Amino acid sequence: MNIEPSSRRALVTVIRPRNASRYAPLTSWLLTLPLLATFAVGFLYPVSKLVALSFASGSESYLRLWGEPLYLSVLTTTAMTAAAVTVFCLVLGYPVAFAMTRFKGKAAIITAACVFVPLWTSVLIRSYAWIVLLQRNGIINDSLQGAGLTEQPLKLLYTQGAVILGMTHILLPFAILPIYATLRTLPPDFARAAANLGADRARTFMLITLPLSLPGVFAGGILCFVLALGFYITPALIGGPGSMLMATLIGQQTTVLLDWPFAAALSTILLTFTLIIVFLFRRALSLSKGFQSVH
Repeated sequence: MNIEPSSRRALVTVIRPRNASRYAPLTSWLLTLPLLATFAVGFLYPVSKLVALSFASGSESYLRLWGEPLYLSVLTTTAMTAAAVTVFCLVLGYPVAFAMTRFKGKAAIITAACVFVPLWTSVLIRSYAWIVLLQRNGIINDSLQGAGLTEQPLKLLYTQGAVILGMTHILLPFAILPIYATLRTLPPDFARAAANLGADRARTFMLITLPLSLPGVFAGGILCFVLALGFYITPALIGGPGSMLMATLIGQQTTVLLDWPFAAALSTILLTFTLIIVFLFRRALSLSKGFQSVH
C-alpha cells in the first residue's frame, strides 16, 4: 500500500502524541503560571519581607549575631545536631530500605507499616512518648534499676543525646523512603551478573548496589538535614531549656523578647546556611554520578 508523503506526515502527526516540547512558549508559560504564582506568594514574598525586616535597623542585627559568641554557638550546635541526626538516619535507614526491597508477603507489609505508621502520628505525640520513656521514673530507668544495672535513675531526659534520639526517630522515614525508591529501580540482573563473575554478596553490594543507590542516599540525607535544622517541638520538649537550637532561639526572640528584626536576621542566616548545604549536596551528587560513569 503506497501512501503519499504528505498523507504520511499527516498520519504521523495524528498518531504521535503531543509532548511538552511541542507546546508553544506562551502555552507552556500559561500552564506553569499557577505554580509560579503560588511559589511567589507562598515563598518569595514572605522571604523578601523577612530579609527586609532583618535590615530594619541596618546591619545592627547581623553585627549582634556575629558579635555574641552565644548565637554562633547555637548555630554550630544546630548544624552539628542536624548532621548527627542525618548520619544516624542514613545508617539505620539504609538496612531497612534494603530489607524492604527483599521482603515479600507478610514481612513486606509489616516492614512497610513500621515505616509508614510513624508518619501518620503527630510529632507532638511521638515527642511526649520519648518523655515517658526517658524521664527519671520512666520505663527505661525503671527497667535498668529493676535489673540491678543502676542504683540511681540516670539523667536521660533534657540532654543533647535525647534530642538526637528523638529527632532521629521522627526523621527516620524520610531517609528510608528515598533510599527504598532508588533501590527498587536497580535491575536484579546487575547482582546476578556480578555473582556469575565471581563476586560475593559483600563485594556486589559495595561495588554495585551502594554506588547506584547514592542518589537515594543523598536525597534522604538532604531531607533529614534540612528538616533537622528547623526542628522546634522535639528539642523544646525533650531537650528542655539547656538544649538551644536555632528554631528555639528564633521562637524565643519572637514570642518572649518580641525582637522581630533580630529574629528575622537569625531566620535569614538559617535560610542562607540551608541553601548552601543544598547546593553542596547537589554538587556532591553530580560528582558521585561522574565517578560512577568513570568506573
